Amino acid sequence: MSERLDIVGRAGRRESGVVTDHRRTLGQAAEAEAARALQRAGLAVVERNVRFPEGEIDLVCRDDEVVVFVEVKCRRAGWDDSPAAAVSWRKQRRLTRLAQHYLKWRRLDGVRCRFDIVSVTVDTRGALDVRHVRSAFDATGG
Repeated sequence: MSERLDIVGRAGRRESGVVTDHRRTLGQAAEAEAARALQRAGLAVVERNVRFPEGEIDLVCRDDEVVVFVEVKCRRAGWDDSPAAAVSWRKQRRLTRLAQHYLKWRRLDGVRCRFDIVSVTVDTRGALDVRHVRSAFDATGG
């Protein structure tokens, strides 16, 4: 699936720990396209950008009775690694902890959950390539 994105310019740069407007816009477009792809795949998007003091969960979805925590990663084409490769063991552990906070906060005791990654790659023309990795990792390391 390929969608066209109007923001093709340079990659956004971090300046003093602040995300530039271009990078933020690209990230928001990637998350919106990821949500659409998940909906087309039959998942219901329940919440977006759930923030806790320890970090943020990009998307929380439902796949029947399973709560799905989704990390969206976006990169420009030409990087050696896929965007999903950016989800390190440390990031997985943090996402596991955030998921635990979310389940407690929403009082969702005993529900099944899984962790998916949606990789969004932007080519030089601005086309988006979206790939959904179901059950990308489990919570055993957290």
